[in-house]
Amino acid sequence: MARGKIQIKKIENQTNRQVTYSKRRNGLFKKAHELTVLCDARVSIIMISSTQKLHEYISPSTTTKQVFDQYQKAVAVDLWSSHYEKMQEHLKKLKDVNRNLRREIRQRMGESLNDLGYDQMVNLIEDMDSSLRLIRERKYKVIGNQIETSKKKLRNVEEIHRNLVLELDARQEDPHYGLVEHDGDYNSVLGFPHGPPPPGLHGGRAASDLTTFALLE
Repeated sequence: MARGKIQIKKIENQTNRQVTYSKRRNGLFKKAHELTVLCDARVSIIMISSTQKLHEYISPSTTTKQVFDQYQKAVAVDLWSSHYEKMQEHLKKLKDVNRNLRREIRQRMGESLNDLGYDQMVNLIEDMDSSLRLIRERKYKVIGNQIETSKKKLRNVEEIHRNLVLELDARQEDPHYGLVEHDGDYNSVLGFPHGPPPPGLHGGRAASDLTTFALLE
């Protein structure tokens, strides 16, 4: 049974399109290799898929540059001249931008001001005032954040100091403040809300130190 003729049009299904592209690409490269071997031809093929993937074939006996150079010689055209001219034009624009920026920097440093007219001088002053105002606002914001952080630290230290003063006043009024009798010893319970202190920590001095440690945490 003869194979039906395939209508040449874009394959809408993406998966089928990629499969067809892969099969026909391999077949094309195979034919190019056969031409290279059988006919001693120099073949170069460049392909870009719909997914922007590059595939190429070049005869082993040549390079892509050699093929392009021979093509330019055969048809008497220069493929690179227009591209080179565009690059030169772009380079010239970049040099102009760089030169103008350097001149503006010198003017902001108080140099190269003789060539400025009155309006240009006014614009320069306004630009410098605007830049200075922006820098000042950013600096004030940074300083303001640092001040707020310092105030929070100060309030925390003051709170710790008040608690220590209250504890000291309570001890002066009652020498047994914060002490309980346990197996013949007096152990502080102020600094141990989750259980008794470890062995070796007894007496009011240890209680005060541990209370301070708990507050500083």
